[in-house]
Amino acid sequence: MRALVQRVTHASVSVEGACVGRTGPGLLLLVCAMQGDTEENAAKLASKVARLRIFRDEAGKTNRSALDAGASALVISQFTLAADTSRGNRPGFSAAAAPDVAEALYLSVAKHLETLGIPTQTGQFGAEMQVELTNDGPMTIWLEV
Repeated sequence: MRALVQRVTHASVSVEGACVGRTGPGLLLLVCAMQGDTEENAAKLASKVARLRIFRDEAGKTNRSALDAGASALVISQFTLAADTSRGNRPGFSAAAAPDVAEALYLSVAKHLETLGIPTQTGQFGAEMQVELTNDGPMTIWLEV
């Protein structure tokens, strides 16, 4: 699985003008299930994200995890993270998992984050979404598990 993790002061996702999810302060996760990914990958990704030390402590150092900071998360499915741009100018997405598998794994990441104690909301799988965020730092991390 691939994820782009952003520490945000706030983030929201809307579908057809209606807000379907939000967070803040916390994390915005753009998640892509790849061919061959399993439930084990989803659990591992959620665990890594929950424990990633990217929040500031009292001294201003990035020593705290989302769990330590009491952060929340917004998880959005983003198959375009599977883009292959090695040939030509049109990205290919054939490395992404099939939609039914991708949806189950993306929702599993959100469920695992909730189970770990991070309040989590999601976008709407397969929808045209508008994402608004204020990146804090900026702090953006690319993860692959």
